[in-house]
Amino acid sequence: MAIAAAIVLLAAFALDRLFPLRLPAPDTGSTVVLARDGTPLRAFADSDGVWRYPVSAKQVSPLYLAALLHYEDRWFYRHPGVNPYALARGFVGGLLHGHIVSGGSTLTMQVARIIGPIPHTFRGKLVQILRALQLEAHLSKAQILDLYLNHAPFGGPIEGVEAASWAYLGKPASQLSRAEAALLAVLPQSPSRLRPDRHPDAARAARDKALKRMRDLGVWTAAQVRDAAIEPVTARSLRAPLSAALLAERLHQQQPQARRIVSTIDADLQRAAEDRVTAYLSRLPARTSAAVLVVDNAALEARVYVGTAEFADPVRLGHVDMVRAPRSPGSTLKPFLYGLALDDGLITSQSLLVDAPQDFGGYKPGNFDEAFSGPVSVAEALQRSLNVPAVDVLDRVGPARFMARLANGGIDLGLPDGARPNLSIILGGAATRLENLVGAYTALANGGIAGTPRYTLEQLVQPRRLLSPGAAWIIRDILASNPADVEGAPLEGAINRHGNVAWKTGTSYGYRDAWAIGVTDRWTIGVWIGRPDGTPSPGQYGAVTALPLLFQIVDMLPQRGGRPHAAQPASVRAVDICWPLGGAFDTTAPTQCRQRRMAWVLDGALPPTFAERDLGAWTAGLVTLRLNAKGQRLSGACHASHEHSLQLARWPALATPWLSVDDRASSALPPLAPGCAADSLDVASPIRIAGLSNGVTLRQAPNSDKPLRVTVQALGAQGAVQWLLNGRLQGSSEGDAKLALTLSPSGDYRVTALASDGAFATIALHVVGPPGLEPGTKGL
Repeated sequence: MAIAAAIVLLAAFALDRLFPLRLPAPDTGSTVVLARDGTPLRAFADSDGVWRYPVSAKQVSPLYLAALLHYEDRWFYRHPGVNPYALARGFVGGLLHGHIVSGGSTLTMQVARIIGPIPHTFRGKLVQILRALQLEAHLSKAQILDLYLNHAPFGGPIEGVEAASWAYLGKPASQLSRAEAALLAVLPQSPSRLRPDRHPDAARAARDKALKRMRDLGVWTAAQVRDAAIEPVTARSLRAPLSAALLAERLHQQQPQARRIVSTIDADLQRAAEDRVTAYLSRLPARTSAAVLVVDNAALEARVYVGTAEFADPVRLGHVDMVRAPRSPGSTLKPFLYGLALDDGLITSQSLLVDAPQDFGGYKPGNFDEAFSGPVSVAEALQRSLNVPAVDVLDRVGPARFMARLANGGIDLGLPDGARPNLSIILGGAATRLENLVGAYTALANGGIAGTPRYTLEQLVQPRRLLSPGAAWIIRDILASNPADVEGAPLEGAINRHGNVAWKTGTSYGYRDAWAIGVTDRWTIGVWIGRPDGTPSPGQYGAVTALPLLFQIVDMLPQRGGRPHAAQPASVRAVDICWPLGGAFDTTAPTQCRQRRMAWVLDGALPPTFAERDLGAWTAGLVTLRLNAKGQRLSGACHASHEHSLQLARWPALATPWLSVDDRASSALPPLAPGCAADSLDVASPIRIAGLSNGVTLRQAPNSDKPLRVTVQALGAQGAVQWLLNGRLQGSSEGDAKLALTLSPSGDYRVTALASDGAFATIALHVVGPPGLEPGTKGL
């Protein structure tokens, strides 16, 4: 006997060596990218086109395991891979009917057939038995069960219970009901014939048979089975999940060997965001795409990642991931510029800036609406996204330093080949990515510390200091206080509903990119809308295109559970300051305080109003004058018998055309006393507008629909002259050269000529349309 046993063992060993098991490699096959709660976002089929979601017995509902084992193989944990009684029953049935009626296969034998092709013949049954014994010799029961759970056929390209549960039922296998567990337990017996999406009646009959077996075996009570049998057999059309498709593709490319990748995405928020983007873009031009990124400020984890309006749509170039595509950021970098200037002590929230035509070494920026506003505060300049004040501040901070500071905070700006840091970067003259912008804007909710958005829990947190806590708090307060009546504000009423949102819009040159970034206590949200190929979209810009979608996304996000709103840092305090000098109200003489404003001051810094660049022009600041008894100005070596001094608070020269009559008078220089030599204060030469008279009324020619055109010139001007019509730049001339202006439609107009040295002239006129047309009014 011992010799016979030894011979059998040797034969078995030899057969095992000659015909080794070919188990599925654990690192090959399909890949599934999951949301943070385990919901599949996207499945990547293997080379055979099979969808399979890796799972273990511990991750499957106990109801399913009970239904599977009691229906298919209730002696699974007791037999060595083969159940002789079941085999005998199948053998007898085969002899009586001439073909296999009941195979008598154990779960282990089914796994043997799953992992290798075995014909459904008596010879094939023998091979199946040997393979089952081989499996039991090499693997544990848990390993064999896991092979079945991951490789059992469920119809079409679906393999494994987890993939089947999601494909047919839209839920994980851990959440199956008794009826659903019974359905999936019987489905692999005949996957094609019992597919619930195609043959619901046959699937229900097979399910009910399994339920009856569970009742007869006493596993489930009669009441439980009765309730389960009431459930209808309903299944979704067989399709792979496709949510956050471009993020899933990105993660799969980063981890090509991983079979199960868990992301930080919230499945419910992701689906809601995708639905909103689809609905929103239905009213925009056909080739328009969009991207949305939502990041949890505390964890820096992305909860929503919409990389395209519609994945794989060739018209919208849906394969292009606009979350990480380099694009011009428009004006979205301005908050960081003003924050850096606050940290440098250059400004307060209410420092006086000048929004007027200016020349920065040949660079002449204009505003989005082509109008200018004259004296504005830092807060107003940021809220209204005015371009000239931003370029002015960047010129003083330094473009290279600003770019370096942004890079430290996670925004690496891309410049055109051969270009160096320049003033245009603050207006979008560089490239960055939506994910970089969103990561930087988290600094406004995290005390000035920015971070790279995380898409998996394995991705390291990378905090980076971008602004001081005080500067971040002030900038967020400014952006959250954007009044509804300024350009760039949301639709009427929306600002009150979203009062806790600090937001900024941006539009790139040529209407190629529309941006909106928002920050709440819990979330930072970024929205981009445009065409991936860079084609302009006229009329589509941040405030009207991207901002409404931003607020729709904010509305769907839960706001509870985040960090509490940051308290005002100790480094920030409220101080009343005075215009035009910029000093504290308490220390400024009443005659020198033309406007009193409450400003947020950082670290006690109260910087004066910026000095003007051209030293030949009037300079803002406090000027001390000597006057004679008649109030006339004395210069240099000029003296009088009764002299007295006067301190005069001067406004920036370029702001003068926008000042009130009283403010101009308060800043006006007293005339120079006769006989005194000219001083540098009189460097601005007076100019006069020729070609039109102040207060004139002009009438268009009868029966003419052509706009009225007039020719003007600035007499006495030296150098460049900027011409404004109701505050909007119309063009420029050199010296006393002539310029043609178009006046249309009818209404009131104000023409201003502004010289580079601050000298200006203004006239008012009225245009009357042809007879029969109602005159309109052109606001000043």
